[in-house]
Amino acid sequence: MQNKKIYLFTILFTILFISITNKNGLADEFKKVENSAFKEGEKLTFDVKYGFVTAGVAIMSIPKIRRISGRNAYHVNFEVNSIPSFDWVFKVRDKYESYVDVEGLFPWRFEQHIREGNYSRDFSAFFDQRRGRAKTSEGEYPIPKNVHDIISAFYFARTVNYSNMEVGDKIELKNFYKDKVFDLDVKFLGRERITVAAGTFDCVIVEPLVQEGGLFKSEGNIVIWLSDDTLKVPIKVKTKVVIGSIDAELTSFEGLAGKFTSKVK
Repeated sequence: MQNKKIYLFTILFTILFISITNKNGLADEFKKVENSAFKEGEKLTFDVKYGFVTAGVAIMSIPKIRRISGRNAYHVNFEVNSIPSFDWVFKVRDKYESYVDVEGLFPWRFEQHIREGNYSRDFSAFFDQRRGRAKTSEGEYPIPKNVHDIISAFYFARTVNYSNMEVGDKIELKNFYKDKVFDLDVKFLGRERITVAAGTFDCVIVEPLVQEGGLFKSEGNIVIWLSDDTLKVPIKVKTKVVIGSIDAELTSFEGLAGKFTSKVK
């Protein structure tokens, strides 16, 4: 009889503990995002074009999964460099890094090093997603749960299912940069078949409505063509910058999470 009481007490204690921890968000501390779009080892290379001239090269890569704040995170690198023959027109040496949680696709750390013509900026932030604080190179600020940086937001957008979206529909995200949290909506613009050096692809077109902290020192809208399949690989990016507008077009890829089904040829 005594053993039965102990057994019953153990069951009740376990149920109570689970109930309390779920209520306080401890048992399920972070969100989980289903991701079949990318993985460790992915590397995407782009020609950056200014008009009909190839002005530079951009590389987006996930060389490793690293451990940060007790969690596995994709170490994402994004670099843009103008080619030597274009440096005299407008020299670019931009580098971004983000540590993106493997399960939740929110950031733990972000770094930005911009060198564009005479403009330069260095910024870093550590996202304490447990305490809701961003510790930056310029101060410490409150952040909402699962807030994004511009890199993590981009990779999150690759996991979204756009198949049932209507033109004008938006995904609502939050982006922290400098000392503030900004709205970062991603608007669905439709579909299009486009041809770049890497091939011909059926694409979905999205427009991140970036207010601050965008890729490049943007002066206007950014439009992205993503492969219309589970990978959502960026095929083309068009944006307005200081010297006009530029296109980044996919030239090569490796380490994908699966096969393109949107690639026509």
